[in-house]
Amino acid sequence: MRILASTAALLAMTVSAFAMPPVPRKSAELTVTDAGGKPILLSSLKGKVVIVPFMFTTCPHCQTEAKMLTKLQREMGPGVAVLGVAFNDGVNAASVTQFVREFGVGFPVGYATRDTVVGWLGLSVMDRWVVPQVAVIDKKGNVVAQSLPTGSPELQDENNLRAMIAKLLKDPAATTSAAPAAKTTAKTN
Repeated sequence: MRILASTAALLAMTVSAFAMPPVPRKSAELTVTDAGGKPILLSSLKGKVVIVPFMFTTCPHCQTEAKMLTKLQREMGPGVAVLGVAFNDGVNAASVTQFVREFGVGFPVGYATRDTVVGWLGLSVMDRWVVPQVAVIDKKGNVVAQSLPTGSPELQDENNLRAMIAKLLKDPAATTSAAPAAKTTAKTN
């Protein structure tokens, strides 16, 4: 029985890893609601390198990621846009406003439903996932890197993200040269 349970768990993890959408891929539209109740469309950022952290406002790792991304956006200039998406249970305009103020977040943060985020990320209902989930989108609107459901430390590492962003800012054919970086997010542990 133990062997059967182990085999089933391994199969579920394997199927889950293959179910993730490939990178690079065209980014689907994503609409989040800002603290003022206005929609923010991901497509409105096309032409920039976009980092999208999907976060819980109560998550210490997400709070740290938000501080680091604030610093990177400030350093990397106007060609970079960060759009935070909060999707924890009960998230609303007040909790997003508090999150931004309390942690000194210097980029727009909106909120969306869990179903919206899980669907955009292409996660399976079978996946056990962690936050933050991070997506990197090139200037042409292609997702070139995305966290694994279980997280991808390289997408939470300031130096790695800085190098990835710098490369995408310089590269007019961003999807071609960013493919090796995207492959690192598809490895299994």
